[in-house]
Amino acid sequence: MEQLTKMETAQQTRQLPAVKRSIWREIVKQKYAHVFVLTGMLIVFVFNYLPMFGVLMAFKDYSISSGIKGIFTSDWVGLKYFKEFVGAYNFKLIVTNTLAISLLKLFFTFPMPILLAIMFNEVRVHFFKRFAQTVSYFPHFISWIVVSGLLVIFLSSNSGIVNDFLKGLGLIDKPLPFLSSPNYFWGLAVTTAMWKEAGWWAIIFLAAISGLNPSLYDAAEMDGAGRLRRIWHITLPGIRGTIVVVLILAVGSLLGGGLVGSNFEQSYLLGNAMNNERSEILQTYAFKMGLAQGRYAYATAIDLMQSIIAIILVFGSNFLSKKITKNSLF
Repeated sequence: MEQLTKMETAQQTRQLPAVKRSIWREIVKQKYAHVFVLTGMLIVFVFNYLPMFGVLMAFKDYSISSGIKGIFTSDWVGLKYFKEFVGAYNFKLIVTNTLAISLLKLFFTFPMPILLAIMFNEVRVHFFKRFAQTVSYFPHFISWIVVSGLLVIFLSSNSGIVNDFLKGLGLIDKPLPFLSSPNYFWGLAVTTAMWKEAGWWAIIFLAAISGLNPSLYDAAEMDGAGRLRRIWHITLPGIRGTIVVVLILAVGSLLGGGLVGSNFEQSYLLGNAMNNERSEILQTYAFKMGLAQGRYAYATAIDLMQSIIAIILVFGSNFLSKKITKNSLF
């Protein structure tokens, strides 16, 4: 028995170098793929993980004149900047605007890609289907700077195409202040974000729908189920897992804009002194405090609060989803 054990051990020892050689042979064979992956990992590490030591600034009396070394050598001030922000005169206004814009976007923009994907799936004319898909996700590739420029051209009170058109029809007597009145900003932010990103996110749900078994639709049609019943009882339950995962990700990035992730760009580019009471949000306020006024520690504290809330939202939504639907991200 002992002799057999020794023989098996010796055989396994001889096999180990062969296994290692085969692994290295596969790595060499796929060297370009490994270089591609390692490059991506390096970029993520340098731009996403390495700067995280800067979070220390939120708890220190940091000055830009002290350079990078000052992040570690500055005096600790604890929660001073967090308390300062919570006690700021415009704290309630900034938080209200951030939550309102984010919740409105979640409520209106999250169902839209699902509806678009279902509509595209039901189209039987392939040429029109491809054309509609291309038109729907093309705005995703237009930067918010270009979009804001187009909005100025279309919605300007002085020479905007929309105001001129409405006045020509006799629907209004004087131009509507779309870009200068705070009453229009939330609606403008939600509608433009929906137009820009709904088609892009519909691709994910279309991919999920394409993975459903076609025989389910055939069987339902033979049983007399109409198009709406097939959507309700086959399509939606079939992509429920995808919907839950995307919803968790959207809730996790809620304060940044959810699926559309454009709160900062919209508020910074379309915000001005006249609509500031509706356009000022956490991200723009931190940006102004950090770069405009040089209060980097204060701005870091604001961003850190937002990041902590985002983490809580991710874990909370994932926990609720697991309890209610049995589907979760992790």
